[in-house]
Amino acid sequence: MKFFIDTANLADIKEAQDLGILDGVTTNPSLMAKEGITGEKNILKHYKDICKIVEGDVSAEVISTDFDGMIKEGKALAKLNDQIVVKIPMTKDGVKACKYFSENGIKTNVTLVFSVGQALLAAKAGATYVSPFLGRLDDISTDGLNLIEEIRLVYDNYLYDTQILAASIRHTMHIVNCAKIGADVMTGPLSSIMGLLKHPLTDIGLAQFLADHAKGNQ
Repeated sequence: MKFFIDTANLADIKEAQDLGILDGVTTNPSLMAKEGITGEKNILKHYKDICKIVEGDVSAEVISTDFDGMIKEGKALAKLNDQIVVKIPMTKDGVKACKYFSENGIKTNVTLVFSVGQALLAAKAGATYVSPFLGRLDDISTDGLNLIEEIRLVYDNYLYDTQILAASIRHTMHIVNCAKIGADVMTGPLSSIMGLLKHPLTDIGLAQFLADHAKGNQ
C-alpha cells in the first residue's frame, strides 16, 4: 500500500519523506488555508515546493465547479510538474473533466467520493485515483471501511486500473484496516502514520535491552 500524507505543511512532508516511506502528497484548499497559503501565485509556488521534497504524486485540487473552469485550472496545475495529479470533485462536470484529462494524459484524483456508484463512474471516466472519505462516513455512523471494501470488489470484478486512495484517515487503525481490505493508497496526517511505529512492548523491550547492556559494561 502506498503512503500519502494529507497536508500542505512542508515540515510534516519533509519528516515523512525523511522516514523513507512516503509515496506522495494530497492537499486541498482547507489545508492550504491552514498553512496561511492564499492567492493563486502563492498556492502554485507551494505546489512546486512540495514537488521538490517528494518524488511521488502530488494531488492539487481545482476550485472551479464548472467543466470549463476545471479544465483551465487543471491544465495550469499539470504544467507545474509531472508529479501533479489534478484533484477534481465527484460531480457531473467533475466526471466530464476526469474523462477529458484521462484522454489527454493528465493524472486525476476524483475526490469527495461517498458511494460505490460514484467510484464506478470515476473509474469509467479513467480516474488515476478515487478518494473515498472513510472518516467522514464514520462521523455520521456509516461504515467507511465497508465502502472501501465494496469499491475493491467492483474494481477487481472489472479489472479497473483506478487506484483506491483511502482518504479522511483519522487514526492508525484506519490505515491498518485499509491495508487489510486492499486499499491501494492511504492518505492521512503525519500523526496517523507515525502512530504505526508505536507499541508499548517495543518501548519496554528496548529499555530492558539498554539496561542489560549498561549492567554488562559496569
